[in-house]
Amino acid sequence: MNGTIRANVKPGLEVNIVLKQDQRTGKLTKGVVKELLTNSPNHPHGIKVRLTDGQVGRVKEILTNP
Repeated sequence: MNGTIRANVKPGLEVNIVLKQDQRTGKLTKGVVKELLTNSPNHPHGIKVRLTDGQVGRVKEILTNP
């Protein structure tokens, strides 16, 4: 699913995000969404989220269906 649309991203979903320091390499980090940090309805680089482990990044893919 598309991680650029805020309505698709909800707390509790398992997602792959790209961390700020990994933006050049595109390395993905898997985790569970704790909260959404982007307020706009969509973002071209992905919705910014905080994972349950505290890491912050932009959603590249949603792994579980809501």
